[in-house]
Amino acid sequence: MFKKLFCFSLFMATIISCAEKEKITIETKKPNIIYIMADDHTSQAFGIYGSRLASLNPTPNLDKIANEGIIFDNCFVTNSICTPSRATMITGQYSQTNGVLDLEGHIPPERQYLPQEMKKLGYEAAVVGKWHLEDEPATFDYYAVLPGQGKYHDPEFIVQGEQEWPKNRIQTKGHSSDNITDLTIAWLKDKRNKDKPFFLMHHYKAPHDDFEYAPRYKDYLENTYIPEPASLYENGNNGSIATRGSNDSLLRIIGSSVSKRNIVRSMGMRLWSNKYMQISNPEFDASSISLDMTDKEYTHKTYQEYLKRYLRCVKGVDDNVAKLVKFLKEEGLYDNTIIVYTGDQGFMLGEHDYIDKRWMYEESMRMPFFVRYPEKIKAGTRTDAIINNADFAPTLIELAGGTAPEKMQGHSFKSILETGKEPKGWQQSTYYRYWMHMAHAHANPAHFGIRTKQYKLIFFYGKYWVDTKDPNATWNKKSWGNKFEMDTPAAWEFYDLTKDPKEMNNAYNDPAYKDIIKELKKQLKAKRKSLNEEDGSKFPHIQKVIDEHWND
Repeated sequence: MFKKLFCFSLFMATIISCAEKEKITIETKKPNIIYIMADDHTSQAFGIYGSRLASLNPTPNLDKIANEGIIFDNCFVTNSICTPSRATMITGQYSQTNGVLDLEGHIPPERQYLPQEMKKLGYEAAVVGKWHLEDEPATFDYYAVLPGQGKYHDPEFIVQGEQEWPKNRIQTKGHSSDNITDLTIAWLKDKRNKDKPFFLMHHYKAPHDDFEYAPRYKDYLENTYIPEPASLYENGNNGSIATRGSNDSLLRIIGSSVSKRNIVRSMGMRLWSNKYMQISNPEFDASSISLDMTDKEYTHKTYQEYLKRYLRCVKGVDDNVAKLVKFLKEEGLYDNTIIVYTGDQGFMLGEHDYIDKRWMYEESMRMPFFVRYPEKIKAGTRTDAIINNADFAPTLIELAGGTAPEKMQGHSFKSILETGKEPKGWQQSTYYRYWMHMAHAHANPAHFGIRTKQYKLIFFYGKYWVDTKDPNATWNKKSWGNKFEMDTPAAWEFYDLTKDPKEMNNAYNDPAYKDIIKELKKQLKAKRKSLNEEDGSKFPHIQKVIDEHWND
């Protein structure tokens, strides 16, 4: 009897052991996920998005990945500035809910929801490169991140170690795009737990300003004419009293420019510094700029140099992604790894004579976004479904086999990835809000709005989120280039994107659009309420402006 019981116990133990091994095997077959993000890599600077720059073939390696998966034509940021955008991606929440309204916000470990959820699903989580959320990325199993904005050349990285955050640092030599790729490959090859699937956030600093490219690219595009946007020179009826001032009285200070228009911050002010540019190119000579140039000649010369430096940084990212893909293929990881590529927002490349981001205008608001995963995503798929960066975390969680927690405000678009079609009831608009107001001499007025596939409605309310008129209010008065105390005019802008894709005609006062604008305001009001983006008692000085001008 004892012998029979022993044999039965041994038999059951064997079955359980096999079941456990099978469970582990199934777990390890979960797809790996690499989320690649380049800072300020805008959709104009790709081949796949068909912009004026596409003929330059700036991203052949990224285009290949995109064409092997699904490309999103209508992906948008909810707040076009680095830290808030990253906070939205890591939390799945809009700015007012996650508390990161501007560059001074931070996300502590307990609110780093995306890696938390991925780890619950059995993933090993890592982040390499630009973090820019101030607090330690302690929820990740591994990190090697740039301190703050980080340096382009010979950057330091903060890593785990015996000392408290952020004291453990390693020094690297070379260009940050190369260093970030090398650190990622080193982790994938030797440091990760190979019994687990991995979730890796791989973040490039490039092509953020000031566009310090790797020296090996100094001749790239050197003798090439870079196509220029018509709105660089003639801006038509773009804008409003909010962005231009009465009788264009604010043109000299609102919106950093390529041209000499903005007397506080323009591209040429920094661009034509020998000392600055010789970091990347010791042979650079700014003497080709002369004071007797016409304004148009100066603008043309500045734009050409601006775009070449930007695209040299993009070239470095594209080449490094190719290096990462090569490694994945050699290690047999490529086809079982979901590859996501995006930027943290869009970027103005001279459109409307603007540089940087922050605006709700298309080039700043639109994000590149594509995903490759041959097991589930058909190559050559393209969609105009509207998604935004609050949707990223819920989607990644569902791709990993989980369900996003209710505290996330975004929506998973996994079914769109797999079918190329919008599910019933999918969102038909996206909300945007820029909070900082007249910051860093880029001087963008605070605004919010709604964008559908056909229309865009923007309200510029022109006040900082702290009531600077309140004698008891406190805010950062030392931050360079800020005019938070300067209120700017309130105004509406409306663009029919079907007829006016370049946003050259603010048609808000066109009676033909009266009913459409009325309906968009209704949708905007409902969306603000549903997303916890109302001002009300939290920001009464802003609510007052909204109430006074809602029906203008």
